[in-house]
Amino acid sequence: MTRRTPSIFTAALALFAFECTASAHHSTAAEFDMHKPVTFTGKVKKIQWMNPHIYTLIETKGANGTPVVYRVEGGPPNALFRAGWRMDTLKVGDTVTVQGLRAKNESSMNVGQATITTADGKKVFSGNNPARVATQ
Repeated sequence: MTRRTPSIFTAALALFAFECTASAHHSTAAEFDMHKPVTFTGKVKKIQWMNPHIYTLIETKGANGTPVVYRVEGGPPNALFRAGWRMDTLKVGDTVTVQGLRAKNESSMNVGQATITTADGKKVFSGNNPARVATQ
């Protein structure tokens, strides 16, 4: 009986860890609206390199000329790193163009499924696979 206790405990712990991980991740359709595409050009304000996704904050001008900061969601840091992305791939102050999907929540400035293109035409990450860094 004492031999089974660690096995049962290990199995329960593994199941708990799987449940936590599975419930933490979300689909793109849960947050972003396929009917709200957005394209804008702005300057990189900040890069948040963290799990489960990196975020690139990009400042542009709104319709009335006031500054607007969009929070562009990227892939997980490890996947981006393996694909060639580094913390300094984009730098604060770089001018970029973003094409992506706005969040369903009207008050959110999040953008997902985005392609970020640098001023010289290099695509930093693309649409459905943000981990793939283009070599154009």
